[in-house]
Amino acid sequence: MNLDNCIFCKIINGEIPSATIYENDEFKVILDRFPGNIGHALILPKKHYANIFEIDEETAGRLFKLAVKVAKHIKETLNIEALNIVQNNGELAGQTVNHFHLHLIPRYTDDKVSVKWEQLELTDEQIAEVQKKLNMQ
Repeated sequence: MNLDNCIFCKIINGEIPSATIYENDEFKVILDRFPGNIGHALILPKKHYANIFEIDEETAGRLFKLAVKVAKHIKETLNIEALNIVQNNGELAGQTVNHFHLHLIPRYTDDKVSVKWEQLELTDEQIAEVQKKLNMQ
């Protein structure tokens, strides 16, 4: 299902131009129009999924397999040593386009990209409580 107001669906459908670096029947990889760094790429599934809570595991698996291929290509081509993979889900998490997408952000010495958080100091009891709630076994 493609949404008429989804900018990524419009890019996938060719309604909006993009700097495409790879495409197959299932995914399109484009350069981010407002990148954090040179070579910042986005992997877009052609089928519309709002976020990780909607995408099926098989599609996500193929997407991450492609991410490895694209990341290695970026590393070799741009001669980088490091790369962040970022995927946001929901406005609170920083998602600005409600179409699942994966950011591959090359890192350069002294760049302005920051992916960090203030670490919590949890007690063993707090960790055990969360583990009990989240245990999937």
